[in-house]
Amino acid sequence: MEVQAQVLRIINKKSKKEQRRKNVTRKVFSQLEMLERAKSIGAGAATIALARAAVGIGNVLSSLIHSMARNPSLAKQSFGYAILGFALTEAIALFAPMMDFLISFIFRSHKKS
Repeated sequence: MEVQAQVLRIINKKSKKEQRRKNVTRKVFSQLEMLERAKSIGAGAATIALARAAVGIGNVLSSLIHSMARNPSLAKQSFGYAILGFALTEAIALFAPMMDFLISFIFRSHKKS
């Protein structure tokens, strides 16, 4: 009878340890899931910048058309400035997908399958 009680105590101790271990792994996995969700939100927010860049490019080109209509003699100089503005706006727009890819693929959490 004593031996059975000792065996039951040992089994209960092991099961408590296993329960603690399972609780810790659940907490870690829930934190990893939260991290993945936050990364998805961040990647989505980074792509919103593409729409703003399109608006900026539209503003640059509409300003070019207005300036050429007002003063045709400065068309070449205005065109040079417009290309510069277009290039800078497009460069900023290229940072958004770059950040999206960095967030999505480079900064990965290491899940154990």
